[in-house]
Amino acid sequence: MFDLRMIKDVYSTFGEKVENARSFLGRPLTFTEKILFAHLAEPFSKKPTRFETYAYFNPDRVAMQDATAQMALLQFMSAGKQQTAVPSTVHCDHLIQAEVGALSDLATAEKVNGEVYAFLHSVSQKYGIGFWKPGAGIIHQVILENYAFPGGMMVGTDSHTVNAGGLGMVAIGVGGADAVDVMAGMPWELKWPGVTGVKLTGSLSGWTSAKDVILKLAGIMTVKGGTGKIVEYFGPGTKSISCTGKATITNMGAEIGATTSVFPYDEKMGTYLRQTERSDVADLADGIKTHLRADDEVLENPEAYYDEIIEINLSELEPHIVGPFTPDLTHPISQMKTDVIEQEYEDVLSVALIGSCTNSSYEDIERAAHVAKQALSKGLKAKSSFMISPGSEQIRATIERDGQLAILEELGGTVLANACGPCIGQWKRHGMEDGKKNSIITSFNRNFAKRADGNSGTYAFIGSPEIVTALAIAGSMSFNPETDSLINENGEKVMLSHPVGKELPKDGFDPGEFGFVAPPKSGKDIQVVVNPESERLQLLKPFIKWDGNDFCQLPVLVKAKGKCTTDHISPAGPWLRFRGHLDNISGNMYSGAVNSFTDEVGHGTNILNGETGQSFNQIARYYKSNQTGWVVIGDENYGEGSSREHAAMEPRHLGCKAVITRSFARIAETNLKKQGILPFTFDDKNTYNLIQENDRVDILGLDSLATGSKHEMIMTHLDGSVDSGTLSHSLSNIQIEWFKEGSALNKIAKDS
Repeated sequence: MFDLRMIKDVYSTFGEKVENARSFLGRPLTFTEKILFAHLAEPFSKKPTRFETYAYFNPDRVAMQDATAQMALLQFMSAGKQQTAVPSTVHCDHLIQAEVGALSDLATAEKVNGEVYAFLHSVSQKYGIGFWKPGAGIIHQVILENYAFPGGMMVGTDSHTVNAGGLGMVAIGVGGADAVDVMAGMPWELKWPGVTGVKLTGSLSGWTSAKDVILKLAGIMTVKGGTGKIVEYFGPGTKSISCTGKATITNMGAEIGATTSVFPYDEKMGTYLRQTERSDVADLADGIKTHLRADDEVLENPEAYYDEIIEINLSELEPHIVGPFTPDLTHPISQMKTDVIEQEYEDVLSVALIGSCTNSSYEDIERAAHVAKQALSKGLKAKSSFMISPGSEQIRATIERDGQLAILEELGGTVLANACGPCIGQWKRHGMEDGKKNSIITSFNRNFAKRADGNSGTYAFIGSPEIVTALAIAGSMSFNPETDSLINENGEKVMLSHPVGKELPKDGFDPGEFGFVAPPKSGKDIQVVVNPESERLQLLKPFIKWDGNDFCQLPVLVKAKGKCTTDHISPAGPWLRFRGHLDNISGNMYSGAVNSFTDEVGHGTNILNGETGQSFNQIARYYKSNQTGWVVIGDENYGEGSSREHAAMEPRHLGCKAVITRSFARIAETNLKKQGILPFTFDDKNTYNLIQENDRVDILGLDSLATGSKHEMIMTHLDGSVDSGTLSHSLSNIQIEWFKEGSALNKIAKDS
């Protein structure tokens, strides 16, 4: 068992800190507030205001996945520290490409990524970081099984770090520079969040699962409805959902833009802790359980304590499918047949995929296997290609022992490695030409265009594992297992009954091949070597400090039209191999962004030499070689999606001075601040429409940059005419210092 001493320390003062917070605020507390106050790095002088006050925290731990850990640890190496200040881990789950099957794909990954794995292992050994080998499992499932605990706080360099909220933890996805702050022992900064209360009543039944709770909520809140907020679940319905079901719900809280999501501690969590050999943690949590939920007065009068209340009756909830291209386009299963026709979706289902960090629990696989077992007994097999991504080696070994894996394989399934695989674009898909319209459905969390397979013609939908399995058997997107029958191999009409399955294995979990490598007591003699000729790894050089002048006559590199997620700014897929080499990965910069002037994807005009149709990366490199900075103009919710800080580091590396948008996603805005890029929003969103392709932009008054300051933006058009607008920012005092020093890392190194 990991971290027991640390957890004891957290719990030893938790109750006292909660009581002090209740006295300070003069009112009862939500569960969210209890965790936040219990982790404050310094007390408030006055009551915090939600969405406005900056607060400083001491998280309990840090988690990093291999794609983001490379840049995070390269930055940590520059911070001048001997060892991490809090327990930290690296998980090798993102770089394993799915193609053939688990064993073959893992062997290929170890060969192809050997240099990166060796680097991550040696850095982990040097700085006291736990290392989970390739094949051990997806970071969020491994965290849930080994590290998450009720009432704790952690940060992770992946947006789905929020998965740990299913075990009552405030777990927040951040960029690598934020992780460096925490690992370096510095207070971590966050704007005091709002709190959305989601009241659950009733209980799940039939084909409906925990996944449908968050799919329903995504349709209600949209992809930016949770920005700046923590979603706190409460109500009697929470007690009916398994711990891993709760984690599924909090995992996809990232898709509504929430800072994180959290469930109150209950018996289901205690049972899960004990089943995963953490009885001591369960006993400790039981000892302070009154503090590990909202106060009674909050539950009795929630409208007085939450910023908004959303109620979902689990007994009335039906299965949902979301997509394509966005996780908030919801279709109740009863409506899907009509929507397929009206929206002209491809009804033939080409591939169905289950698993991932969102839905690979024992319960998930049990229910999917129950559907599969029924189908086999009724003379049915999967009509669609069917793939299974176990969340961890522990899950894989257990479902192999208990027989579910064999059932899914008999149905026609291919078992992939215990890794992210197709969920993050690590899928070498065969047999589908690019641009050919086709439908896939997954039990994953994200379905942006081209994300899973890089194919512009792929319409990706999301559902629960049991619904995905049922649709794979039918081979049809419009199949409704609640009402529709299928024709078996004998020409008979048959129907599938609703799935059932155990939440946890009756014989306990089989750990399989344990993939953890502990660090030595001291790593001071360990040398971390990076080959200067490497294509995959590159030591970082500090960014240049601000010169004290206003930004003047800057060209607009990109004016993005519509959705501009981190997948659009810095796509993953084949580019994952360069995540540790800033210059090489910058070759993908804005390659998915839609040019608002031409509707081209990834290409624009170089206004210094007049060349058109160049990639944004090429243009930026030309500007940089001519000592010309540039700006980016964004639409709503700029930077939605992954926490990848490459979407900020690449623009900074190639000369970006400011990103100006209608609105930001939280992590993206923070990452820009960390790297020394100024993030501004238009006071009048219509100013976006005034910006022309050949404009030169001035941003004035930077010598007066201060918390809450306003700044004039002047757009000089090609014909000499001028427009102007006013810009706002959300920079705190310390964030302004990051900008002045050139980056947050420069500030850390200066103060060390």
